[in-house]
Amino acid sequence: MTRNGRFRFVRLARFVVLAGLLSCMVSSLARAQFGATTSREAGAPTNQVIAIRAGHLFDSRKGSMAADQVIVVRGDRIDEVGPSGEVQIPSGAQLIDLSRATVLPGLIDAHTHIFLTGESHGRYEEQLLRESWQYRTIEAVLNAKSDLMAGFTSMRDCETEGAMYSDVDVKTAINRGLIPGPRLEVATRALSTTGGYPLEGYSPEVTVPSGVQIVDGVDQATKAVREQIKYGADFIKVYGTHHFRFTPDGRLVSVATFNLEELQAIVREAHSEGVKVACHAYGGPGLHNCIDAGVDSIEHGLDLDDAAVAEMKRRGTWLVPTLYVYEFEPEEDLAATNGKTSRARIHEVSFKKALAAHLKIAFGTDVGPFPHGTQAKEFEYLVRFGMTPAVAIQCATVRAAELMGWDDRVGSIEAGKFADVVAVEGDPLRDVTELERVKFVMKGGEVYRNDLK
Repeated sequence: MTRNGRFRFVRLARFVVLAGLLSCMVSSLARAQFGATTSREAGAPTNQVIAIRAGHLFDSRKGSMAADQVIVVRGDRIDEVGPSGEVQIPSGAQLIDLSRATVLPGLIDAHTHIFLTGESHGRYEEQLLRESWQYRTIEAVLNAKSDLMAGFTSMRDCETEGAMYSDVDVKTAINRGLIPGPRLEVATRALSTTGGYPLEGYSPEVTVPSGVQIVDGVDQATKAVREQIKYGADFIKVYGTHHFRFTPDGRLVSVATFNLEELQAIVREAHSEGVKVACHAYGGPGLHNCIDAGVDSIEHGLDLDDAAVAEMKRRGTWLVPTLYVYEFEPEEDLAATNGKTSRARIHEVSFKKALAAHLKIAFGTDVGPFPHGTQAKEFEYLVRFGMTPAVAIQCATVRAAELMGWDDRVGSIEAGKFADVVAVEGDPLRDVTELERVKFVMKGGEVYRNDLK
């Protein structure tokens, strides 16, 4: 080696050593600031005490209102709640006056897509083909903030649509207090089969990305579940159906993706890890395969037959109906059926069946195809199709929390729960659309919005 070569080698070696030391220092600082795992949540300082005066407080367990209540918040948790004459406001507490408002637990959306921004308006291919995962993560951060400001303090995000495991990073950044957003349960990539998810319609000579992880057969399905959990999936999302068509008489025909054995393998592997499985399904054999395999929830469930409803009731399978997403642009369905019907109208019938059978229903919206921060529109359709406003709000609080396995921490304003509190000016039990106009948002004891000052 020449002298110049030895000199360059020594400089390089010194650089590597310094870089290693710097990396160790940064890692140590990060662990000191954030904790060694990504599960820790940032929140309000533990010594912070806030007292909220609530003119009316929705009890999400009873489904009723209580007047003139006080909520005492210490740090990120609710310390005490009760009538103003019985709850003593601690000395030195910061007072928040919501005495002219209706106060509720933070809302929960159990079916969101923070990595979709206007997918229904022709953006899906653009997002997958032209936008990097990094750019889409920036979009997801903005979407999550919009959802939080609309009063959704917890969400179950149902896959990244081709952005790999980026939802885990968004969840971690929210938990560490780096960015504002709801606390998240994330599905990472989701699963479907060959020919069972876009992008589609390209020449076989062209390799294009898929919006999900494509697996075929029991072995691939099992491995994919393990892989997704390894990289941070809180639950597994599967597509039990994908392609659909209308018959000339307006009947909806849905094509199954996975067979029963594949779905059983997915559910078995996920449940062995203590992880739930959510299944996107419209109707037909794909829907029944998901139910029979033992998935924890059916997402959408547009075309529920009587046998599916009965089996879901027997098994305790949840339904997350997502009504509004099918209402705001039915033109394609009406064109395909010569004006006979649409997925929205088929879904209305299915939802009323589920309601009559007293299935377990959780609030979810599928937000992403329509703008983030507007998903409270779902409440209007839940009520229009037969729910009382009180039950609709329970679906977006205690029931969604139960589906997510978070009923010990969110979904109700009770001592020991996270201090997730929202408020509106009017009475949502009289007019549920009040929830489209949230004026106050607190998550984990931190106030993110207060238009009621």
